[in-house]
Amino acid sequence: MTIELEQARQLLAEGDLAGSVRAVRFVAERVPLRELATVLAELAAAAEFGDLAAAAGAVLDDPADPRALTVLGYECVEYGISFAAIPVLSHALELAPTSRQALAELVTAFEDEHRHAEAVEVLVRHESDLQPWPERYLLVYNSILSADLPRALAEFARLPVPDDDWKFAYERVGRMLARAGRAGAVTALDHQDLRGWQFTLTGGYLATLSPYGFDAGMTGRWAYLGDNPQLCRYSLDRLALVLSAASRQPRSVSLLPGRADRILGLSAARVLGLPTEEYEPGATDTVVVAYDLRTVADDLIATLHERAPGQILYEHATCWTQPPAVAADVSGLLHQTVVEPWAARQRLGDNGLEPVAADSRSEAEIAEEIVSADGTPDSGDGATPSDLDAAVTTFVANTCDNWLIGPRTPMKSPGPVRSSFFT
Repeated sequence: MTIELEQARQLLAEGDLAGSVRAVRFVAERVPLRELATVLAELAAAAEFGDLAAAAGAVLDDPADPRALTVLGYECVEYGISFAAIPVLSHALELAPTSRQALAELVTAFEDEHRHAEAVEVLVRHESDLQPWPERYLLVYNSILSADLPRALAEFARLPVPDDDWKFAYERVGRMLARAGRAGAVTALDHQDLRGWQFTLTGGYLATLSPYGFDAGMTGRWAYLGDNPQLCRYSLDRLALVLSAASRQPRSVSLLPGRADRILGLSAARVLGLPTEEYEPGATDTVVVAYDLRTVADDLIATLHERAPGQILYEHATCWTQPPAVAADVSGLLHQTVVEPWAARQRLGDNGLEPVAADSRSEAEIAEEIVSADGTPDSGDGATPSDLDAAVTTFVANTCDNWLIGPRTPMKSPGPVRSSFFT
């Protein structure tokens, strides 16, 4: 066994399954395939993943069997270790270049790892064999997510209108390309243009950028955020700016039932000068306000997938590493981990870290604190590009004709703009 995999085996022997998986991630594409399959078999046995263990065993029996390799790659994808599927499926495709299943699974594995340019590369390498659905569609999709818009447009033009099975996918990439066309006229749409790509990929506007670590891996996203009333107020002011720039005049703010959602909804109503009402599915001409959509009950989330006329969904804290089931029309900020301003937390005191109890005040009292807060943006570390109100207004005014169109489909990939994150 090569030294690269010894750490993974040692961690597994110590009972640290998650640590062992992380160790394999860093070396999966550098070690001999038989050794990788051996460790995958050991990991699968420890986790009691019978299908994965059997697939790894079949590869150990015959490492030159493309079918066995494809099955192992598929199982890796199914069990959430797509990084391990990539070398396995790459070898399967070398042995069986016309295998549509190996190609499709390899593209899926690249997508799961957000390696969209490599997905494009492998699809182009097999372009003469591509079928319209799904292979050429996947070429369009991954070209968009790797910022290769000329290729995406050219390949989209070659796609035939699909039957019902692929209609949603066809219309989705069509909307993305239409939004890219509008956004690209007023913004860079490069690998640092977080707001431009947020709009292109999800159809939603990003209200604010993190002012910390932009050039140190974060590119406008937050990693860990201890939220505060000032940041909530700043995001709500930007929501008001977006509505004004898009010439939208909702009649009310709709309150979702969660405590965090109600606090922010009451704050939004004051900032926007609108009355509140309890959220009702299908409500029109209203701003539905959420703090973090991942905490909203599944039955309510399901009612927000389709846009009711004039309905605008606002989420203050959007998780970009594990996005909610629906994409907000306006996101206050993008984060990996957030602690609500009123939640229990820790602070650094004279004797080190000490607990701070959750804020037990009423929803209305906390909302009043947000409304009264100074929403002046944090100056940050000085490395983040300026994010002036005028620039946001210009972007919204020039793209809002393509806003609020189609379902609120989430995007699981960061797309062309990468950010550092905790694993």
